[in-house]
Amino acid sequence: MVKQSGLAVTGAHYGSRDWLLQRVTAILMTIYLIVLVSVLCVTAPQNYAEWKGLFQSQWLRIATFVFFMGMFWHAWVGMRNILMDYVHSTPIRLMMHIAVVIALLFYLVWTAEILWS
Repeated sequence: MVKQSGLAVTGAHYGSRDWLLQRVTAILMTIYLIVLVSVLCVTAPQNYAEWKGLFQSQWLRIATFVFFMGMFWHAWVGMRNILMDYVHSTPIRLMMHIAVVIALLFYLVWTAEILWS
């Protein structure tokens, strides 16, 4: 605990880092969505084969994977902050943190499998 101007300051002190991370991931996701909509307006895939052909390009696969990584990181920061604010029991909060991390890692691996299979 740090004393600052007569007040006790506590906490993990990563609020500004989380704020910045949320903004950066949101901007990256927005840029990806704008690019994806632009690509879809140009190519306009009409069936499964055309959609699959669209995602054969390596740059789109990588951009999509980066999008999902950003989205999962964005989700982790949000869920961690929600759990820290509203789940007061430390063992339950820890179990919920672990469950969220495992789920997000599973989704990330699943995303890679979908994109490169």
